Amino acid sequence: MTTTIELIDQLIAEHKMFAERTENMEQVANDAHLLDGLDEAQGAFTDTSPGKGGTLARLESLLEDISPWLNRHFDREETILLKAVKERGTQDILNRFNALLLEHTDLRARIKQSEDQIVTLKSGTMARHRWEASAQDIRDHLGHTRQLLEAHAGMENVLFAEMRRLFED
Repeated sequence: MTTTIELIDQLIAEHKMFAERTENMEQVANDAHLLDGLDEAQGAFTDTSPGKGGTLARLESLLEDISPWLNRHFDREETILLKAVKERGTQDILNRFNALLLEHTDLRARIKQSEDQIVTLKSGTMARHRWEASAQDIRDHLGHTRQLLEAHAGMENVLFAEMRRLFED
């Protein structure tokens, strides 16, 4: 079970790293370019040329980095760790872990939705009032996604600590 314990330790460490990544993502979404004047914000978001604003491109890049990383993290929990829990865990731990695994679908969908919203904003085809509302929606959506991810990771960390103790015996 040493490899399972090492996996648990690695997943807990990744939760901490992911909290930092999502904080950066939210900070970019709330960047001063977005909060100052709406004219400046719209220019920063719709101008995709290098060196001119780039806030939206930076946010898109962060999400492009986070999404595959998050998927790999979730995949290891859903396959390797789930198998170990089924083999050595208690029914209570398995039930609680399965409940947390169900949240992965929603969390993945939230990241994908943010990516799609950014593509729409970058298209430059939206009316000004719709663009402004959509920019605010992205900020709100990312802030809520971050809260959900942090709560999810916190619950997993508690459960992972229990798993670790169980697997060490």
